[in-house]
Parts: sequence; C-alpha cells; structure tokens
Amino acid sequence: MRISITPSKVLNMAPLTFVTVSDQETIRLGRRLGSVLSKGDVVGLAGELGSGKTWFTKGLALGLGISSDIVVTSPSFTLVNEYEGEYPFYHMDLYRLDSLSDVESIGLEEYLNDESIVAVEWADRWPEILPGGTVTVKLVIIDDHRREISFSGQHPRAFEIIRGFEQDKD
Repeated sequence: MRISITPSKVLNMAPLTFVTVSDQETIRLGRRLGSVLSKGDVVGLAGELGSGKTWFTKGLALGLGISSDIVVTSPSFTLVNEYEGEYPFYHMDLYRLDSLSDVESIGLEEYLNDESIVAVEWADRWPEILPGGTVTVKLVIIDDHRREISFSGQHPRAFEIIRGFEQDKD
C-alpha cells in the first residue's frame, strides 16, 4: 500500500529517543515496537553498518509473534527475508542496491500491502519509496555497546504507532 501525502498534510512530531546498552536491550525495544504494529505497517530502519538494525529487527519479529526458534538474519544478499507470524513479515535490506531503478526492480510495491508488515533496512537511502505512514527508526552508535535509537514519523499512522509504543512498557 503506497500512501501519497501532499505537503499540507505532512505533520511533525518530536522523535522519541532511547539509549540501549546491549544487543538485548535493542531487541527489547524492537519487540515493544513489534507488539503495537498492525498489518499494513512499515518500519524504516536507518543507521550505519553495525548500528543494530538487524538486532532491532529480531525484536520486531518477536513482538509480531514470530517464534524465538526462528533465526532472523540480515537479508543483505537475498534482499528480502520472509517470516510467518500472525501476519507475513518481510525484512528487506536495500544496502546493496545502487539506484532507484534497482529498488523498483525488486518489486517492493508487492510487499507493501494491507496484509503484511515490512521492515526496511537502509530506508534512508530511498525514502521516496516508503509509504507516508512509515515509522522511521534511526540507530546511532555511541560506543561499542550503547546505541541511541530514535522513533519518528510524519503521518498520523506513524504517530499512532509511536504513541502506542510509548504506552507499552512491557
């Protein structure tokens, strides 16, 4: 599902920011976010190599009810990994794609639908392909263990997800 937004409808909300001190805390934050997502939602992940995008996605999968026995890995070479939970969960990695035409050639639109949940690593490289309701998760390396993780969006659905996440204190 692709939502187009006219500039007059773009809203802003201050990012919600956390600092994690371990991979397990990053997974827990991802799990919290996953627990408030619904089919049709998209999470755009941004951050340099090693910032924890895949750890966060492991948490998303857990929050979506995907078994902890399932190994969630980065789809760097396959581009898309699919996991079955209550809803199909697609984990994409755009790192190796060089142009917008490369991105379009993987059929991203087919994954962005009302029946699935999608997490896109390196979403900041091609933000124009993401629907308006996307929740952006930016991961910044502070040091070897700590990460600053910020949640933001520019659409009422993104705000709703972030507010739900903020209220879910698992």
